[in-house]
Amino acid sequence: MVDVLSGRPLLTRDGLAVDPEEVLQNKIVGLYFSAGWCSPCRDFTPVLCDFYSELLEGARPPAPFEVVFISSDRSPEEMAEHMHDMHGDWLALPFHDPYKHDLKKKYNITAIPKLVIVKPTGEVITDKGRKQIRERGLSCFQNWLEGADVFQNFSN
Repeated sequence: MVDVLSGRPLLTRDGLAVDPEEVLQNKIVGLYFSAGWCSPCRDFTPVLCDFYSELLEGARPPAPFEVVFISSDRSPEEMAEHMHDMHGDWLALPFHDPYKHDLKKKYNITAIPKLVIVKPTGEVITDKGRKQIRERGLSCFQNWLEGADVFQNFSN
């Protein structure tokens, strides 16, 4: 499980609370710092959706990968609308959870969108997830796997 999210309930796209201990176990996690009002975010989010779908739906077994959205939206309603309209079937830290500020500080988030790829321990594999997905597509995931020491018989 990603230690940095341990004990913090996460939300599904449909607003259901899930236990991070269960849903993130043995997975590489993309911490996606984004907002609906942000034009570059709206540009990258569909690219991330496609990447996520291909990794999880296009691979057998599904890749050990999950995205957790950390919102910079202005309201919980704006966050929910953004998630419903644009996001893949990934998870989110609740809007009112003050821990999002700690995460922004921990991972040195000074601008959005930012996709930080972390090991199950929370240790950074790369803070250039967005750039790597744009430049290399699915092939970057194999590098993340190797960097994370997560065993998976995965080929793309």
